[in-house]
Amino acid sequence: MTYKIIVQLKQMLSCIAEVRENRLAVGRVLIESMLATKLSRPLLNSLKALNFKDPGNGFRPVQRFCFPLLSPCGSRSYASEVDQIGSRAVLITGCDSGFGFALAKHLHTKGFIIYAGCLQKDKGDGGSKDLDNMKSDRMRTVQLNVCDSKEVDRAVEHVNSSLEDPEKGLWGLVNNAGISTFGEVEFTSMDTYMEVAEVNLWGTVRTTKAFLPLIRRSKGRVVNISSMMGRMGSPARSPYCITKFGVEAFSDCLRYEMQPQGVTVSIVEPGNFIAATNLYSPERIKAIADKMWDELPEIVRKDYGRKYFDEQVSKMETYCNSGSTDTSPVIESVAHALTSTTPYTRYHPMDYYWWLRMQIMTHMPAAISDRLYVY
Repeated sequence: MTYKIIVQLKQMLSCIAEVRENRLAVGRVLIESMLATKLSRPLLNSLKALNFKDPGNGFRPVQRFCFPLLSPCGSRSYASEVDQIGSRAVLITGCDSGFGFALAKHLHTKGFIIYAGCLQKDKGDGGSKDLDNMKSDRMRTVQLNVCDSKEVDRAVEHVNSSLEDPEKGLWGLVNNAGISTFGEVEFTSMDTYMEVAEVNLWGTVRTTKAFLPLIRRSKGRVVNISSMMGRMGSPARSPYCITKFGVEAFSDCLRYEMQPQGVTVSIVEPGNFIAATNLYSPERIKAIADKMWDELPEIVRKDYGRKYFDEQVSKMETYCNSGSTDTSPVIESVAHALTSTTPYTRYHPMDYYWWLRMQIMTHMPAAISDRLYVY
């Protein structure tokens, strides 16, 4: 992994050298324009007005940044936990498997009352059966399809009626339910785009709106599971990226609006954990690819050809097999967002390679990041 980072840095420096002259020329023009229009003085004044120091303690730690592999979110020395965890209730969507299932069990061990939203509860399948078998009065599974407004409303009624003191509200909502797919833009049907958005984006919006009154009563927490793909695009992942970019925007707007209400909104942006969540088995990848190819317009099949198509599917298989198998950084990030007295706005549970790549793609000029990671 260290070798990959060194290679990235070398490539980045090479790209910077290539575009340096053009960028400098553009920069000179911009600076000259600012001076000509007298915009530089207010800019400098505003920079001077920023105070990055704490008079008593020197430089203050960055309290809104989370990188679990550098320092675990749950063990930050300057953040204490909220009290009376045993009386606080949290609803989690998507608890049939993956992050949601693991999170429900983890938060239960910390003492929370858990409402585990499961898509397959009525069928007795998935994680709901295992969670019910815990026989704990603090583990309460709920039938919840985030795409169904009536089911979401019933879940709100169920939670509200079973809370010990409904007037104190619901402490936490974790929007974890999500699905994923792959395929280049011309390979992906509109039905697929809408299906992914209905769960990942509109499901998050629908569930949040329904539970916000309960969250506001407790001045609690909303934690939305986004993705590193909500911060940077990627070839063959547009249906997923679109929805996660939407979750990021929704979360930011909600955070601004909820701050006066005393509600904290956090975003968790996991890296590549596909290998740990079993979202893509080799059989599922093949099934998706075969269906996609069969449904392609004839002109698209002819122009790209089966060889190119299979190459892209092979790249997806490699990506799926290369992810982390340990979900604990994600689970600890969500737990910190729910328990800390000073939760962060964004959490980045990912390995060094993806963290560096995200920083480069979101902060460097596209001419550099595109050369490094796309072209």
